[in-house]
Amino acid sequence: MKVALFVTCLVDQFYAEAGVAAVRLLRSLGCTVEFPPGQTCCGQPAYNAGYWGEARQMAEHTLEVFEHAEYVVLPSGSCTTMLRAFYPELYRDNPRAFARASGLSAKTYELAEFIVKVLGITRLGQGLAGQRVAYHHGCHALRELGLKDEPVALLRNAGAEIVDWPAATECCGFGGLFSVKLPEVSLGMADRKLSTLPEIDVLTSADGGCLLHLSGRARNRELPFGVRPLASVLWEAAQKPAVGSGA
Repeated sequence: MKVALFVTCLVDQFYAEAGVAAVRLLRSLGCTVEFPPGQTCCGQPAYNAGYWGEARQMAEHTLEVFEHAEYVVLPSGSCTTMLRAFYPELYRDNPRAFARASGLSAKTYELAEFIVKVLGITRLGQGLAGQRVAYHHGCHALRELGLKDEPVALLRNAGAEIVDWPAATECCGFGGLFSVKLPEVSLGMADRKLSTLPEIDVLTSADGGCLLHLSGRARNRELPFGVRPLASVLWEAAQKPAVGSGA
């Protein structure tokens, strides 16, 4: 199975270890991973700002880069949403471009989603045994893609204790351009969310923007836990094989 990795801007600039972990994890699961060098930003910042013309220019480039990929996998729920849900929306009035965008949409997956739904794997290993983990459900992954059980199942089946976090599905306040336009409200949302956390070892999520926002506030408040990308945590999970592991 051939996978084209779309690494995303935030992974490239801030969470390179998540990109490396995604490649290693997919290869360990039997995939051939390619990294198309022509990839750039997916265009979501322009889309969120209402600059759809500019967003279409970036979308057209991305369509060319990934048009012949068998599967496109991203370590990001937000950017996956851009390709899957918003690219077709950009071309509602252009049937030919809409068909191309829909074709890319149909083969685009967030990393945990791909592992569970396409590869049919729910057990990676026992590398998280004994760790108390909180999972933040990014808004795009949860509300646009409907992903809730897949990442949690992979973490739990790797031995992690998924803590009962009342605010797990609340927006962290990052929200595209929301944190730029309303920074005080954005910071207040992050602080309120973090204040509801029980005692944990690791906070993780599939979205780099959310992680940047939450990790910044956690450092500012000197909170005693790590904040790590989901891809990195899943690769750690796979390092200790589980007895009787499988799909």
